[in-house]
Amino acid sequence: MAAPKVAVVGAGVIGLSTALCIAESCPSCAVTVLSDQFSPNTTSDVAAGMLIPHTYPGTPIHVQKQWFKETFTYLFAIGNSAEASEAGIHLVSGWQVFKNTPKEELPFWSDVVLGFRPMSKAELQKFPQHRFGQAFTTLKCDCPPYLLWLEKRLKATGVQIYTRKVADPWELQSEYDVVVNCVGIGAQRLVGDEKLFPVRGQVLKVHAPWVKNFIRDGDGLTYIYPGIHRVTLGGTREKDNWSLSPDPGTTKDIFDRCCSLEPSLRGAQDIKVKVGLRPSRQSVRLEREVLSQGGVKLPVVHNYGHGAGGFSVHRGTAKEAARLVGECIAALQGSSSRAKL
Repeated sequence: MAAPKVAVVGAGVIGLSTALCIAESCPSCAVTVLSDQFSPNTTSDVAAGMLIPHTYPGTPIHVQKQWFKETFTYLFAIGNSAEASEAGIHLVSGWQVFKNTPKEELPFWSDVVLGFRPMSKAELQKFPQHRFGQAFTTLKCDCPPYLLWLEKRLKATGVQIYTRKVADPWELQSEYDVVVNCVGIGAQRLVGDEKLFPVRGQVLKVHAPWVKNFIRDGDGLTYIYPGIHRVTLGGTREKDNWSLSPDPGTTKDIFDRCCSLEPSLRGAQDIKVKVGLRPSRQSVRLEREVLSQGGVKLPVVHNYGHGAGGFSVHRGTAKEAARLVGECIAALQGSSSRAKL
């Protein structure tokens, strides 16, 4: 068959990195990215981009760890290159603090991040309300520059990128051999996934260049993540809330919570408020499916539903999605060669 045509729908961090992995692992493929929204208007642009995994109850831990490790290794290499600044990737050290000692003192990802250890008594004095803590160094990805860097890499590898709203995978059937669904919360409409729900996140992006260390409350609700230019303060987790409008009461609450962890933030300037809808489900949907309509078949690979943890596992899930696309293409080539016989 001619060069297989693959359409990746969605241009957040999952869509762009999946398209890049397909282009890298299948150079003979013609890959196209289709989306009605691109940076700076994607959910990924709102994300803090900290590599601290979120746990998916429906996904085996060894699988989650593999995704995280592949992502960490990939971003660590970029962070160690001349492209680190353009891609918005840097190492950041800090603390995860708990009011009570957690059941799991060693999370599954503790040996992937750098220098993971329990906090000392002296360090904990900085957080008088907290009784236990973990110190480590991880990677922080400033999302808008990283998305632009991914787009640039895609164009350099010959991937086509078009603005287009896709309402149904079938509308792509006549133009593409395989469709890859990376539309995040849009999968509720695109493929009717009722297991998917939004978790609204409101964050503040502030100018506070003196804040160098991340601080994360162990419940994951309050966090301070310093980026290259701005510090992200968070946050909220509001299940089934579709509102993209910033809430002033929430802004004040987030700011006050973060100042209780880091009082110097009272001097933060130029506060911008951002809202995103995390595409959440019990487990990431990462699988191939063959849709069938009137005897016509359409191979689809799904890669969505990463919730709060997309950045931490994006490269790992993209590699797996690219492998599944390879399986779809092998199946198509097998059936076209059998047809010739």
